[in-house]
Amino acid sequence: MKGFKHLAAVALGAFVTAWIGVPASATPAGAPVVNAPAGSIIGVRVGDAEVFQAIPYALPPVGDRRWRPPAPMPPWTGVRKAQVMGVACMQPPMAAGPYDRGETPMSEDCLTLDVTAPVKARKAPVMVWIHGGTLIWGSGHSPMYSGQAFAKRGVVLVSINYRLGVLGYLAHPELSKESSDDTSGNYGLLDQIQALHWVRENIAAFGGDPSNVTIFGESAGALSVEYLLASPKARGAFDKAIVQSGYLFTTPELRTRRGEEYAAEDIGLWLASQLKAPSLAALRALDARELVDATAKTGYVPYGTIDGKVLKRQLVDTFDHGEQAPVPLISGFNSGEIRSLRFLAPPVPASPAAYIDIIKNRYGDLADDYLRLYPATNDLAQNGLDSTRDAVFGWTSERLVRKQAALGQPAFLYYFSHSYPSADAAGLAAFHASEVPVVFGTIAATPPSWPAIPDTATERNLSNAMLNYWTNFARKGRPTSRGGPAWDAFGSTGAFMAFADRPRAATRFMPGMYDLHERLMCRRRADGRQSWTWRTGSSAPQTPAKTESCSSPP
Repeated sequence: MKGFKHLAAVALGAFVTAWIGVPASATPAGAPVVNAPAGSIIGVRVGDAEVFQAIPYALPPVGDRRWRPPAPMPPWTGVRKAQVMGVACMQPPMAAGPYDRGETPMSEDCLTLDVTAPVKARKAPVMVWIHGGTLIWGSGHSPMYSGQAFAKRGVVLVSINYRLGVLGYLAHPELSKESSDDTSGNYGLLDQIQALHWVRENIAAFGGDPSNVTIFGESAGALSVEYLLASPKARGAFDKAIVQSGYLFTTPELRTRRGEEYAAEDIGLWLASQLKAPSLAALRALDARELVDATAKTGYVPYGTIDGKVLKRQLVDTFDHGEQAPVPLISGFNSGEIRSLRFLAPPVPASPAAYIDIIKNRYGDLADDYLRLYPATNDLAQNGLDSTRDAVFGWTSERLVRKQAALGQPAFLYYFSHSYPSADAAGLAAFHASEVPVVFGTIAATPPSWPAIPDTATERNLSNAMLNYWTNFARKGRPTSRGGPAWDAFGSTGAFMAFADRPRAATRFMPGMYDLHERLMCRRRADGRQSWTWRTGSSAPQTPAKTESCSSPP
């Protein structure tokens, strides 16, 4: 089966854990203990923070629970140890690159979360981090996701695991048949929703405010935030959202082919045939390691499923109908997104004349607008990087803030273009996910092959500013930083915050970018035969004819 989409990985490691129930009498002196509705938990004191690691929020999804919605973890007795880093959910090995952490302990029994809280916190704002990794790789337990800098700012940070890949997103007719609502897929998304319910029910015991929860994520974590904004099942589970490098591709529908996307159940049947598993029982009998590795060889790529229940309709349609969660939003992207995702970029034409011919042929009446944004006088390879970045991340980011503002919600746009010498030398200036350690204040805790971030005043000051904007947004719904420029909502001026060597407030964000890509995506949607994806420039499909409904962007 052809036509599956491929996004580059943002896999941000995980390490080994154990959970051990111990009697209260064995609690080490000085170690923090919380008495939550889930049960008593002992953590560790790290500086001015209390850290609780690998807390289970659902029963292990193993055996007959594989490919079922998460079941809440019953309250335990005694005191559960939460003092050792947890394992990652099952995932295949990664290719070498900046995101690879090498050997990663993992298990199918992985539905855990970490909590980092300020000492003596009381009704502190809560931020829930959803890691990236193409819904294939990653873990909430990475050192790069340490909550220490958040705790210093009076914020409780929660970082979650969720099922990945085939174990998290497989749809299949037999799975739908055994489901009470006749659907399947979205198990990883349902894990995220269960984790948010756990946070609402338990976070007060850690000093967090269950009525002030902000979800945030990057790449596939940002896509997950979009799913949560759209899902009726997540409504009321959070209060604000931050989308870092999100994307709005066509999503497979449960039983209907949409554009170039096969129906999700058909994808599941195809995958089962590739795995030589003729039944659901045979699929459940497969060893988790063998299942994940064999699936990786087939080219299967996980996405959410439009099933009418968890996800009612395509994300773009949900936002067009104003059916998303009405919450304040930050959304943005990086200038060099595609520098670490170069396989998404189109082939480079042989000459400027060839480039113009290709664009005129593929874009028709929109060719002049395309060439104004990405002219033949530019470096043609850079045009490919920029147009792909804008089609994937730029269009999505601006679309989200526009649609959220249309609901009357504060919506803020950012553009991250910061780089440093080792990233520049590697051709990775402001690459995909490069803002993550800056946002977390963990510039010294990046993966081994990540371009090393220098310990300079510029890096520390930028990190402090972004932490302040993010945490103050979580606190009160407006991103502010003492001594930093005011960050205005997007609005009619196209206001945004540019993060380069320091924050700079600006207006009129990328004139013409959103208009062009919105018209292109609108025509593809209206035509019905094309998916809306990253394909631009010389890899773009023929632009469908103009329609009245797509004459101007909303």
